[in-house]
Amino acid sequence: MELLIGLVSISDRASSGVYEDKGIPALKDWFSAALSSPWRMETRLIPDEQAVIEKTLRELCDETGCHLVLTTGGTGPAPRDVTPEATLAIADKVMPGFGEEMRRISLSFVPTAILSRQVGVIRGKSLILNLPGQPKAIRETLEGARDAEGRLIVTGIFAAVPYCLDLIGGPYVETVDAVVKAFRPKSALRKPAQ
Repeated sequence: MELLIGLVSISDRASSGVYEDKGIPALKDWFSAALSSPWRMETRLIPDEQAVIEKTLRELCDETGCHLVLTTGGTGPAPRDVTPEATLAIADKVMPGFGEEMRRISLSFVPTAILSRQVGVIRGKSLILNLPGQPKAIRETLEGARDAEGRLIVTGIFAAVPYCLDLIGGPYVETVDAVVKAFRPKSALRKPAQ
């Protein structure tokens, strides 16, 4: 089964053409390098409007059938930052570990990560994660960080995503270990297809 990823960039200015969106291109590039199993994506560029965000997330999960939906932008303390509220409003289950870990990872790089309100939730058979808006922060959050010798010093959140997708009925996702190594308990590992 092919992984279907919904990528949603949430920005008033990018969605109105004031500047070019960088979140979706960064995510496309990252997934192209990180996944070894088949995948495709659906993309949306929308404004910071809670009703629009909720409608978009519902559509990607319920109608389009995305297994994984990633948002970028709208998670700070500014009045127009309503991505977490919209995400929680359409959630069946909250996955607090994802938000906690995203902030912990980002705090390794910038002290302002404490201002982030990112959340992770499940809706039906879809995992929804609110990522940062900047390409560098997106990459760090997903894959973690390495030292000058290439050793992993901070593990990113994507290491846990494939097993979460297994548990909610999604496809078996395989990664490129040099980018991010998916973690599964030994009992959940599958033999590679021949």
